[in-house]
Amino acid sequence: MSKPARRAAADAPILVTMGEPAGIGPEIAVAAFKSLGGKVDRHPLRLIGDASVFASCGLADQQAIVATKAHAVRSAAKPLAGNSAAVIEAIDTAVALVQSGEAAALVTAPINKAVLVHGGFAHPGHTEYLQALTGVPRAVMLLASDQLRVAPLTIHTSLASVPSALTTEAIVETAEIILAALTRYFAIAAPRLAVSGLNPHAGEDGVLGGEERAIIAPAVALLTSRGHAVRGPLPADTLFHAEARASYDAALCMFHDQALIPIKTLSFWEAVNVTLGLPIIRTSPDHGTAFDIAGTGKADARSMIAAIRMAAQMADAGQPQTAKR
Repeated sequence: MSKPARRAAADAPILVTMGEPAGIGPEIAVAAFKSLGGKVDRHPLRLIGDASVFASCGLADQQAIVATKAHAVRSAAKPLAGNSAAVIEAIDTAVALVQSGEAAALVTAPINKAVLVHGGFAHPGHTEYLQALTGVPRAVMLLASDQLRVAPLTIHTSLASVPSALTTEAIVETAEIILAALTRYFAIAAPRLAVSGLNPHAGEDGVLGGEERAIIAPAVALLTSRGHAVRGPLPADTLFHAEARASYDAALCMFHDQALIPIKTLSFWEAVNVTLGLPIIRTSPDHGTAFDIAGTGKADARSMIAAIRMAAQMADAGQPQTAKR
């Protein structure tokens, strides 16, 4: 069962987890810390993980680190199963601190799920793990940039399993979480949501698939009957050009790549992953561990910086603000 988070002080810290030590996570966490001067607005930044990992990435300020009891070794591009305990502990500690009101928000660096399995991690990804830790019935992944906000209904689900995972109830619940967050955290008083179809051409009147008629359209009808500005099911192939994007504040898609391909194309380095539906604020960069460039100095911290800034803005928003689009 979900436990409400205590309200943090206006100057409470933003926490940034270490992520996978062998990836670019610690590098971009340290780079963002330095770029932002150790704080964002009123919020100091605190990095959570093994101090030696952050030190190896150039952070000398030990007071900025919340050290894990479990130790990790920085071995760029060479993930080690022995680091799993420290990676998981960093997430657990950060969640506990935000829930207790000792911190304002959580920003997570990328993890590697295959490695974490060896440490007892039994979840498809970060989002599902945070859902389990906080005890909420549904967590929603929202990818946000200044050009697009989009959420996949099914997250880390195989494409073959998506049709059976779609339900009218899930669409309605997810849509209402998104709409509430757009008002609370993004200051949109009357948010507009576009809902995609599953099949090509949104099923083309049932010729190319029946999920639109049987599952998605009833969800849209229920949402509109509750007073929400929701349209759909809409063909995904015409949902993301500039004119279409101007007609909504967020888009709800049916599966992972249907949502993530357009935003990663439009805003690869600026997009932020926001987890909605939790009792805490959590953001993260919209990319993975990038083992291929870890330790080479090529890692780009822009998405991490954007994630930290968005976490601070969401923490400061609190209640709905003046409407804007």
